[in-house]
Amino acid sequence: MSHPIYRVLSFKAVGPYTLRIAFDDNTEQTIDFQPILSGELYEPLRDLDLFNQVSIDPDVHTLIWPNGADFDPATLHDWSDYVEALTKRAHQW
Repeated sequence: MSHPIYRVLSFKAVGPYTLRIAFDDNTEQTIDFQPILSGELYEPLRDLDLFNQVSIDPDVHTLIWPNGADFDPATLHDWSDYVEALTKRAHQW
């Protein structure tokens, strides 16, 4: 089973822990990441200075952070399909 390949083209911070992300299929997604910032990989991003160091990986075209945190671009693209499960998982991390 395959899933569509999306690429993050750009992003803009629109609030604390919240990014508006533009994709290569001319869609945008505004994501508040705060509910899922738990666990070894994502909890450090609660430091807003670290969170704001987000960039786009030039090879895989997704958001990355200096501590190694990232997301599959398809997950970002279809965030509303995943946010509930990710939030539940974040409380278990």
